[in-house]
Amino acid sequence: MTETTIPMLPCRTSLIDSVVAFYSALGFDTTYLQKSPYAYAVVERGAVELQLYGMKEYDPASSHSGCYVLTEDVDGLHTAFRAGLKAAYGRVPTRGLPRIGPLKDMSYGVRQFLVTDPTGNTVRIGQPISEDPNHRPAPKETFARALHMADLFADSKQDLPGAARIIDRVLGLTDEEPTPVQRLRLLVLRGDIAQRMGEAERAAELLEEAEAVPLDAAGRASAGDALARLAELRD
Repeated sequence: MTETTIPMLPCRTSLIDSVVAFYSALGFDTTYLQKSPYAYAVVERGAVELQLYGMKEYDPASSHSGCYVLTEDVDGLHTAFRAGLKAAYGRVPTRGLPRIGPLKDMSYGVRQFLVTDPTGNTVRIGQPISEDPNHRPAPKETFARALHMADLFADSKQDLPGAARIIDRVLGLTDEEPTPVQRLRLLVLRGDIAQRMGEAERAAELLEEAEAVPLDAAGRASAGDALARLAELRD
């Protein structure tokens, strides 16, 4: 016997059309849509099915709903989703609602990115890169630990102010210096957080500083994901 799990996600009733259009931009087909007696939609992309139900008073800004999708080609999906969103919106939305997040390796053995629809549902798309699904112990070295914790706060806990405080503290140290790659990654993540928090001027300063970090060939290879995100945020 085979079972299937289908996530049912809330949606502000007035946003049902924009939510369906968002998933269409990601390559989903709309297989069911009704407006009355209540809003309800079903979108499908391959084996992934999402069902969305309308709520008149639902607040997208305070949403914590979502689901996790496992794939064997997370890089390919990230590229396809970005292309679809750019075609639909004229740009790749990286802050506010809707938005798509950066692609990165997480400390629990998954390479993933987050995509959030217009009504606040966050779909995490990940590909296992390790057989161990547990969080790795936080590194002891100051800047590696800060990156580890800030990543978890920003993308897993979605505590942007907490992640910002972690990064600001270590960037303000005077008795220790990060490596160029660590500095770049810290500045890009902090700039990303500033954009998502609506701090456009601060974000621009951080990203400009990140662009000025000198890297050799080995450093550029090591910081590939951060450099890609920097280019996205500066676009």
